[in-house]
Amino acid sequence: MDSNHDRSLPPGGRRPRPRRRPPSGMGPLGSVERLEDHVGANWWEQIFNATYLKTDADVAGDPHITKTEADFFLECTGAQPEDHILDLCCGQGRHSLELARRGFENIDGLDRSHYLVRRARTAARADNIPIRFREGDARNLPYQNDAFEHVWLVGNSFGYFQTQQDDERVLREAARVLKPGGILLIDVADGAYLRRHFEPRSWEWLDKNTFACRERSLSQDRTRLTSREMISHIRKGVVVDQFYSTRLYDRSDLETILTKVGFRDFAYHGTHEPASARAQDTGMMGHRIVVTTKIGKEWTPVRRRSPAEERHVGVIFGDPRKRDTVKPGASFDEDDFQTVAILKSALAKLPGYRFTYFDNHDALVSTLARCKPSLDLVLNLCDEGFGNDARWELHVPALLEVLGIRYTGAGPQCLAYCYDKSVVRGVARELDIPVAEGVFVDPSNETINLPFGFPVIVKPNFGDSSIGITQNSVAYNQEELLDALGIARAASGPRPVLVERFLTGADLTMGVIGNPPGATHVLPIAEEDYSEIPAGLPRICGYEAKWDPESPYSRLKSIPADLPEETERFIMESCFRLFERLECRDYARFDWRLDAAGVPHLLEVNPNPGWCWDGHLAKMCNLVGRNYTDMLGMIIGAAEQRYGMRQPEPGRVYQIQRARREATMAGD
Repeated sequence: MDSNHDRSLPPGGRRPRPRRRPPSGMGPLGSVERLEDHVGANWWEQIFNATYLKTDADVAGDPHITKTEADFFLECTGAQPEDHILDLCCGQGRHSLELARRGFENIDGLDRSHYLVRRARTAARADNIPIRFREGDARNLPYQNDAFEHVWLVGNSFGYFQTQQDDERVLREAARVLKPGGILLIDVADGAYLRRHFEPRSWEWLDKNTFACRERSLSQDRTRLTSREMISHIRKGVVVDQFYSTRLYDRSDLETILTKVGFRDFAYHGTHEPASARAQDTGMMGHRIVVTTKIGKEWTPVRRRSPAEERHVGVIFGDPRKRDTVKPGASFDEDDFQTVAILKSALAKLPGYRFTYFDNHDALVSTLARCKPSLDLVLNLCDEGFGNDARWELHVPALLEVLGIRYTGAGPQCLAYCYDKSVVRGVARELDIPVAEGVFVDPSNETINLPFGFPVIVKPNFGDSSIGITQNSVAYNQEELLDALGIARAASGPRPVLVERFLTGADLTMGVIGNPPGATHVLPIAEEDYSEIPAGLPRICGYEAKWDPESPYSRLKSIPADLPEETERFIMESCFRLFERLECRDYARFDWRLDAAGVPHLLEVNPNPGWCWDGHLAKMCNLVGRNYTDMLGMIIGAAEQRYGMRQPEPGRVYQIQRARREATMAGD
């Protein structure tokens, strides 16, 4: 990361972590005897946040300094616009973004800070810059061997780990992903200088109302500099009290550890001293060593997988032995078993893989633990939820994370967000994405005073598969509204419901496969075709359309949406923002509806959308010549790229061309 933190700690590095806060309610610590006793083991995981951007804004937030450093680093490395560059510990991406603005097209940025990576992605999207920013651990890089001509480790981002062995792991990973003869650039505080000149105490104004006080001390063996930083507001008092520590490297130390890893041909480029606009405490940012070195290695041998080396993928479904209250009859039927059979047939056509299927949830924990050593990846298709309980959909990825098994699709936090429709509405509004006017109705409320007019639609706040949404969910007066509330509560139990203004424009859905801003496939926007639905029935794609073959809604079809380019672009850009903000992964589907004026409003985010052969996602793929096997392979491939199991594609959007307007899709 690009921290300049504490300024006594590397100003541009990994993410510091718990400021070692005292127990809740005790307030900041007072005087302490030994600073290092209060440093958390993984302090870098939490410190690099909005506060960091304030404390280090005079360097890390100064565009002039960033441009000057980019000039200097390019002169040191000789990097060319066509070279592949990894900005390791990239922070908010200031150097990556500056290079991209100069025409560099092959840049990856990686940092541990979720907050700073989000900032970097937002900045890249705002300027339409195709940089792949990822969250990750510098000790275990998600990139293939021999992928980069350059690795930049700049902004004082080295030496944060507790042990020197972990620092060595960072360098070994840099060596692994560099091409033979590739160049590593390190910009790190001058340890020899700091041992002699660090300031034991300092303070500075961050703005008119906020100031920082800092304490620093050397460890007994003089290998680490520990810092304490207290941020105070003139009215609020102390708002942050945090501790962190960094290992000090001088030229000799650097050369020793780099040589051990396999680097050679060292070149030192003098001392880098950025001019802080605040002209106050620059700490470790004030006197830095800049060194370039080449990796001495051969190309990694390329091995073709033998049949015995096929990638082993586990596939998790719902449990057909258990009740599933979402399904008609509350159980799996022949259609469900046929859907699974079609899936297995499609997966069997993917070369280079073998699949093992898991659907016994009572034995799932023990079975996965036993199979873990041989599993390369799990394809998580359990949209029914653990034990076929939709509320427990997040338990499956949580289990996989506890077991340390890589898997496709959204993580537990994303599934928790998106299961709550009210939360998604709030996130959309926060992002200035329109949603229909709505009211959250507590289970105890028997009457509702609508701040908007009829018609309205009533839906359970929690749940998926359109449970509780039928033709009777649309109300045109107060009496029908009370009936609709009863239907929703009967379906979801004593749980909250949403009452939303019913939008009458086109009913739309858009699918995404990939991980923006990396290679991402945007599927054609589909529109529900209600032309064969009898007059008088509300135009909704609810439970009846998905589960009742005898319903008039079973004749519902999906067709390519014919939208103005401006509307299509807005929907796509909004989906990308929601994908990132809600932490979707690998694939997702987003449901929209136009109002009478043609303005799109978000309805729902589906982070674990229907994967079956006749679902919306598969049909959107069919529109552009991608069959069911292709779709499944794209999802697996997206997860493999995210985990670094395969070479990432260029960070660009594949706006899969619009299908011909006359093409139609069978209904979902």
